[in-house]
Amino acid sequence: MKLHQLADRPGARKKGTRIGRGIGSGSGKTGGRGGKGQTARSGVRIKGFEGGQMPLHRRLPKRGFRNTAFALKLNEVNLGKVQAAIDAGLIDAGATVDAAALVKGGVLRREKDGVRLLGAGEIKAKVAFSVWGASKSAVAAVEKAGGSVTILAPKRETGEQAA
Repeated sequence: MKLHQLADRPGARKKGTRIGRGIGSGSGKTGGRGGKGQTARSGVRIKGFEGGQMPLHRRLPKRGFRNTAFALKLNEVNLGKVQAAIDAGLIDAGATVDAAALVKGGVLRREKDGVRLLGAGEIKAKVAFSVWGASKSAVAAVEKAGGSVTILAPKRETGEQAA
């Protein structure tokens, strides 16, 4: 078999419909857009229009705020994945495991703003973690295995804040 002899199975590739190419094509004249008016034009669309009544999306109250400008983009890593990397010899359990070590070991692709350790899976090795954040279950599992978790995130102030 030569490269020029390669071909798709018959019927594998379907030709696209040529719109607006005459009445005989079946999609000529209006080109599948119906009659005249705003909906036949490109660009402008009546999405939430309710015949002049106040639309539902404007009747409902505004609520919530997502602070995406200052939100940290953290990598989430499960303990099971870290244990698998230690077993494969990609991560040295004796050294402190931080974002850079996880990237070097191939567990993460890039560091982003830090690492949050999650408790899925189990960890058998005695490991010292240095991460931005960790779930309670992850901290408990690491400490049960004889390791430690250092959290780099600043401590949150507990109690009521002035409004």
